[in-house]
Amino acid sequence: MTFQSPRGSVPAKSAREAPVRLNAVDLIIVAACSIAALVLLGPGRWAPDSLTCAGLFAFMAVGPLVLRTLQSYFPQNRLLRITADFWLLPVAVLTHGWLTPVVDTLNPFLRDAQLVAADQRIFGFQASVVLAHVVPPWLNDVLMICYYGHFVWPLVLGFGLYYRGRTSAAAEFDEYLLGLGLLFILNYSAYSLVPAVGPRYFLIDSFSGPLQGTLTPLLDSLMRRPPFARDCFPSGHTGTTLVVLFYAWRFSRKLFWVMLLPGIGLIIATLAGRFHYATDLLCAVPLVMVVVGLSAALTRAARQRESERAGRSVPADAILRP
Repeated sequence: MTFQSPRGSVPAKSAREAPVRLNAVDLIIVAACSIAALVLLGPGRWAPDSLTCAGLFAFMAVGPLVLRTLQSYFPQNRLLRITADFWLLPVAVLTHGWLTPVVDTLNPFLRDAQLVAADQRIFGFQASVVLAHVVPPWLNDVLMICYYGHFVWPLVLGFGLYYRGRTSAAAEFDEYLLGLGLLFILNYSAYSLVPAVGPRYFLIDSFSGPLQGTLTPLLDSLMRRPPFARDCFPSGHTGTTLVVLFYAWRFSRKLFWVMLLPGIGLIIATLAGRFHYATDLLCAVPLVMVVVGLSAALTRAARQRESERAGRSVPADAILRP
């Protein structure tokens, strides 16, 4: 007996037969959120809101364990399966706002001066300041709309792969989600070690005024009071966009062409919108290379283990059958 899930046909097992299996991104979530909780319960317990954030991190760490266990008891529950498979979404969105006490503990000193100096040495100018003089107001509107695509395109590709009909879709989705998970964890770790607020605050005296445009003032104001604002190095918007474009090129070429121009606009907007230094974008590239390489290697290793496990589970009489 089988049932149809968004990821294919899965045999319906009894509660005692269905195994509890955590995939790679589940393990990453459990490990990273547990470490953050322990940091806040230990050396960071003095930081404001540390205990509250530690509890929230612990809740996120327990999530995959609880959801996969429930899924083993109720394998035909589609909502439970989807929630477990997409648990990275609330983790990535919510934990960003809980990084303040973590950064206060690990490195409370801003590194904007060092990033400005790096830009000056590498490029000879501050990109956001230069773009402020050449980008017209109408283009600011376009770029700021593209900037908010950061919250849209990862979901578009994720759901596109998840609900795809072909047999390889589950493996493609898992590799994509693992890549995103690795990116968020490494990116948030870098925020904690190299905190910076960005040109719009640190270089405010270098600009003649606020960003101009019809929609730009509203869109810019929405990003002025985030729960955590020391999130410049490296550029998460750039890294996420590059990861999404990479996997779209590999797994969904049509979506890649749809995303390409808005994705380029998003990356430019990180500078034109005064959110990032050019060094932030530059350092996002090797981070993405590490992420997609690790994701591919871990996915291959997992598939090999599954193949070996499946080979060992084949009955001897089945192998001897002609």
